[in-house]
Amino acid sequence: MATTAQVPVEVYLMSDYEPDAEYVDGHIEERPMGQYDHASWQQAIQHWFLNHSREWNVRVRPELRVQTTRFNFRVPDVVVFDRDNPIEQILTIPPIAVFEVLSPEDRMSRMMVKLKEYEQMGIRTIMVIDPALQTISQFLKGDLAEIGEGVQELPGSRCTIDWARVRELID
Repeated sequence: MATTAQVPVEVYLMSDYEPDAEYVDGHIEERPMGQYDHASWQQAIQHWFLNHSREWNVRVRPELRVQTTRFNFRVPDVVVFDRDNPIEQILTIPPIAVFEVLSPEDRMSRMMVKLKEYEQMGIRTIMVIDPALQTISQFLKGDLAEIGEGVQELPGSRCTIDWARVRELID
């Protein structure tokens, strides 16, 4: 993954990247391109929350920019946020949950920095899915720990996620 030379935040915000890139400490960082397994997990998570979006009063979006710090903009694979919050083109209000699906090119050291930013922003549910290892992990209090297949409640919301049923949605 390439990182650019120093770029003003205004240039990043006015530019389109395919796929979307992240803006970190004045540099544009390319995101790894998703492969089939990555896209399948991303779609399954979206599908789960879309099926419950009205019931839980949430919105779910893929690859929506989230401003984690004054000058850092991250792009989680899936973000779930409260429908009662004002619609923002770039989220500044901490979402309910973010989901990162690892690609083969992802480096865990870079991912951990990103996860810490999410936590510092106030996001209470931060999940990492590794399609290659078929693991689901949660980042909490600075630590990434694998979780089981059970039903997980998302703090600060009415949402739950049944990981076994999400796996069934993978096509």
